[in-house]
Amino acid sequence: MLRRGGYRARMGDRFAIYPRRVVERFSRGNVLFGHDLRDCVKVAKQNNGFVWIHAVSVGEVQVAGQLMREWRKVEPEVRFCFSTTSSTGWKMAERELGERDELIYNPLDFPSFVKGALALVRPRAVVLTESEIWPVFVRAAKRCGAGLFLINARVSDRSAPRYAKARWLFKDVFCAFDAIFAQSDIDRNRLVAAGAPAEKITVSGSFKFDVARRIPAKEAELREWLGENASARILLGGSTWPGEDQALLRIYSRLRQKYGSKHRIVLVIAPRHFEKADEVEANIRKYGFACVRRSREGEKRGVGGQRCEDSAVHLHLSSPPVYLADTTGELMGLYGIADFVFVGKSLSCHGGQNMIEPCLCGKPTVVGPNTENFRPVMSDLLAARGIVQVDDEGSLERTICDWFENGDNGLGERAAQAVRRRLGVVSDCVASIREAMK
Repeated sequence: MLRRGGYRARMGDRFAIYPRRVVERFSRGNVLFGHDLRDCVKVAKQNNGFVWIHAVSVGEVQVAGQLMREWRKVEPEVRFCFSTTSSTGWKMAERELGERDELIYNPLDFPSFVKGALALVRPRAVVLTESEIWPVFVRAAKRCGAGLFLINARVSDRSAPRYAKARWLFKDVFCAFDAIFAQSDIDRNRLVAAGAPAEKITVSGSFKFDVARRIPAKEAELREWLGENASARILLGGSTWPGEDQALLRIYSRLRQKYGSKHRIVLVIAPRHFEKADEVEANIRKYGFACVRRSREGEKRGVGGQRCEDSAVHLHLSSPPVYLADTTGELMGLYGIADFVFVGKSLSCHGGQNMIEPCLCGKPTVVGPNTENFRPVMSDLLAARGIVQVDDEGSLERTICDWFENGDNGLGERAAQAVRRRLGVVSDCVASIREAMK
């Protein structure tokens, strides 16, 4: 909390102490029935009470948002209680809410706080995303009679042995779910090893294929931000982690030396965590480029020839600035206007970030060797020859140079086709959940 910041707002939510407006909203939205929580939930089921959805990261919030949109198509009157744990998740979740929905921070996973939150919301169903498995909350939701579901479930390489060793702890937690929708056979097997009943698990595929969608208005807005450089060849580093922005800056410097006379090239960096934007800007200036930050519209144009006063390095006077995208919810728009894409947390870190979005846009996309969080997605894309996976900075540079010299040879189109073939996972999941709740 101290490192990420932004936790003071609505701190009471974490202890099941809510603003009066929120309490009144839930009271109006639920049918009160005695003092027994199970009875309250039973009545909520009969009267289409709230569906509680919990998601944390940007990717999880997008998954949850797609589930909510699909659910509204078949049940327009549905009401959602959306919970998250971070200020970034909150900002993203606000965009997914309808007028009938309510947004809260998830209670800390202690019995008294969880019980207080459930007593207020009285959900007819609880839907958790990916790996958001809170033992106290899960057990309490089950005891109160709410339908309980885990969607887009995954177990990372790092977590798998821990879950298996702690099977004695997690077995009853996983058994509490009415249904679990796993991303892949690997995830299913790992969940079973952790104690989840095999008969409750469906391998649905990744929800993130359905989440990705182009936003033409945002793409136009971002082209305006780039100004005259929007017509250049745009190299985008999406969701980069520390170390990856430096690698891209080194590659960009060499690309300009090699192709600068033939092509106008622009580098855009979108760091995964915006609180690191100052560090990324410092690196940009260290490598001799001006920096235009999306969060500072006043720095929009005309900075390519500035001198960096706080650096001993003179800026490349003939080069455009490096653009730093440090605002929430614009990455998909950036993928839409890019020419070449590197997806981060895959070169200098482990896990990987979402590579589906640039592939849907038909962009030639490259990732590093560490993409274990997207194993089923990568399996599909590699089988379709729709993505390139490299081992290090050198092979990343060679791949980008090859694209500059020879084009992508259909890579982007194959990627888009592979993504389109996997659509429909979320609507199938909604149908299964609603059937299980009857």
